[in-house]
Amino acid sequence: MKVGIMQPYFLPYIGYFQLIKAVDQYIVCDDLNYINNGWINRNNILIDGKKRLYTIPLKKASQNKLINQIEIVDDFSRLFKIVKVNYAKAPYYKEVIGILEKIFSYNNRCLSDFVLNSMKEVLYSLRIETPIIISSTLNKDCSLKGKNKVINICKEMGAEVYINAIGGQKLYNKAEFAAQGIELRFLETEIIPYKQFGKEFIPMLSILDVMMFNSIKEIDRMLNRYRFV
Repeated sequence: MKVGIMQPYFLPYIGYFQLIKAVDQYIVCDDLNYINNGWINRNNILIDGKKRLYTIPLKKASQNKLINQIEIVDDFSRLFKIVKVNYAKAPYYKEVIGILEKIFSYNNRCLSDFVLNSMKEVLYSLRIETPIIISSTLNKDCSLKGKNKVINICKEMGAEVYINAIGGQKLYNKAEFAAQGIELRFLETEIIPYKQFGKEFIPMLSILDVMMFNSIKEIDRMLNRYRFV
C-alpha cells in the first residue's frame, strides 16, 4: 500500500497531482493548523503574460485555527474575470472555464471543503481515480506532531510506502520511517515545458495553466514525468 499525505492546496501545480496518481490512498489533512503565506488558498497563474500570485480572501485566518475552521470570503467573480481575460485565447479555454464555473459555484465556503471540492473536480477531469480520504475522519492520535503524526496515519492506513513531495526532504528522514517498517520516497517533478501563447515558458504554475494549454492525453503523459529520490 502506497500512501500520500498533504494539506489541501488551491489548484496546485502538476506535482501535487502526480503524487495523488502515484499512490493507492491519498489523505488530505484538513485538521492541521492553517499556514500563513502557504499554498492552501493561493497559487500562481499567468496575468499579462507573467507569473502572478492570486490569493483567496479569508475571514479571520490564523495559524491558531485548523484549516477546516476557516471560512472563504470570496465570490470568485474577480478571479473568474482575470482567468477569462488572460486565458481566453488558450487552446483548451472552453473546456477549462467550464470546470472553473463548477468549482467557483460550490456553495460551501469552508476553506478545506471548498479546496477539496476543487481538487476533486480537477481529478475527475484528469481521470485520476485515487481514493481521497479526509484526515479528520481517521482514527488517529491527534496529540502527535510532525513526522510522528505522519507515521501514525501511515500505520492506520496500513501503508508500506509513504510518498512525499520533494520538499519533504527537509522534514523527514528515511531511516526514521524505515525503523517503523515504512519506506519513505520523495517525488521530484520534471520541468515539463509546453507552449504558453508562444512566449518563454514559465514553469510550476497552477494546474489551471497546464489544463489551459494541454489536452487530457498530453497531461496524462506529463503526470508520469517524475522520479523518486
